[in-house]
Amino acid sequence: MDQQNQTIEPLLQRQQQEEDGMSVQGGGEGGGGEADTHGHRRGSSNSNKLTFLPLIFLIYFEVAGGPYGAELAVKAAGPLFTLLGFLVFPFAWGVPESLVTGELSAALPGNGGFVRWADLAFGPLAGSLLGTWKYLSCVINIAAYPALVADYLGRVIPAVAAGTGGRTRTGTVVGMTLFLSFVNYTGLSIVGWGAVVLGLVSLAPFVLMTGIAVPKMWPRRWTVQVEGNKDWRLFFNTLFWNLNYWDSASTMAGEVERPERTFPRALAVAVVLIAASYLLPLMAATGATDAPPDTWANGYLADAAGIIGGPWLKYWIEAGAVLSSVGMFEAQLSSGAFQLLGMAELGLLPAVFASRATLSGTPWVAIAASTAVTLAVSFLSFDDVVATANFLYSLGTLLEFAAFLWLRATRADLKRPYRVPLPLPALAAMCAVPSAFLAYVCVVAGWRVFALAGGLTALGVGLYGAMRLCRSRKWLRFETGVVAAAEDHQGDAVVSAGDRV
Repeated sequence: MDQQNQTIEPLLQRQQQEEDGMSVQGGGEGGGGEADTHGHRRGSSNSNKLTFLPLIFLIYFEVAGGPYGAELAVKAAGPLFTLLGFLVFPFAWGVPESLVTGELSAALPGNGGFVRWADLAFGPLAGSLLGTWKYLSCVINIAAYPALVADYLGRVIPAVAAGTGGRTRTGTVVGMTLFLSFVNYTGLSIVGWGAVVLGLVSLAPFVLMTGIAVPKMWPRRWTVQVEGNKDWRLFFNTLFWNLNYWDSASTMAGEVERPERTFPRALAVAVVLIAASYLLPLMAATGATDAPPDTWANGYLADAAGIIGGPWLKYWIEAGAVLSSVGMFEAQLSSGAFQLLGMAELGLLPAVFASRATLSGTPWVAIAASTAVTLAVSFLSFDDVVATANFLYSLGTLLEFAAFLWLRATRADLKRPYRVPLPLPALAAMCAVPSAFLAYVCVVAGWRVFALAGGLTALGVGLYGAMRLCRSRKWLRFETGVVAAAEDHQGDAVVSAGDRV
């Protein structure tokens, strides 16, 4: 234990220096952001820091973006189980993950988030592998959004509709991906305030629909059953896909103003906002219309809004779906890009991924790389996208929970500005409920998902080995400073964290 305390002491000292504001301004295309007294980059300048309200809506778009996509849960298990699922799941799943994220983002407030947690708990291989799982899950998820936008545009322009397979649809998906990626270059603060606007505009029609539906709702409609057997695999996959990624904003912790205070508060508000954004519109749509469950395909909420409030409300919700997809794309691309930046600062990836744009401070190389990966997986089937993203995310989150519990057990001296007010046994019980669900998601995945996820995991291990080789041979440049370059004391030898890779 004494050796472990020595190992991370420089890391904690440097974090304390950052918290005390010992920084000087840096800049440049290859650097950017701020540096502490050792010359290590901390994040963007104060003018570009994320504040409370933008962080809430970035979390909102990381996790949900509105009830779009929840229709398949009704089709799979009927209205009653769907309402119960969206009532219970945000709290049984979202609250534990939010508490873990709040505590560790406040304790280790650098970019990279959960990668830092696993690295500190179990070493660089665990950090690299967790980063691979979560990053691939993120970009696979991102790839779905331009396709969803194209689906909605296809209602107006038939050549863009799903199933056409023509050049028009392909060009629309590629063009949308490139354009939205370019928007991400403008700066995280702009993306954050843009998320606020997109969130308010896309939520407004659901607020109106719920209000209009109140006198038309009949509780007996919530008890309508599906014909035949319930599709529990589709039901839980839909719940999970709509309500995961609570920890994604942690990768941008270095860009948040006073993260030790802002993160826990923003997560608490986001849990309530997200639960209400699903539950109330679903109660309205299932309680005020007579459509049987088998008609609930993606996009049916807009049809329900037309029945409840008229064509104008239907069109607004369809437009809101496009805005919501844009918000989710921007928020998750930001998360993925800052994760790569954090991994580069940890020495897990080449230093080029830590490069920032001069004016906006955005990690432009990481954004470009994420855009390229997104395009590469953009034309997988939607089912493959959802199932593979869920599987990889589940593996990563299980490791994340393990890191949280391990750090609580072994690093009692780690400064935690926000601390979940529970003893270790209660924390283990808190993590057990979502962990059981994560294990279920992994077990019910089909063989194609197993094969694809296994191949991607092998790729992650290979990437870690390749980075070790590149560093030892000096084929690529790696960071030797920053939080990740806290020195590891191994006997009498002192090895920089970059050399740990």
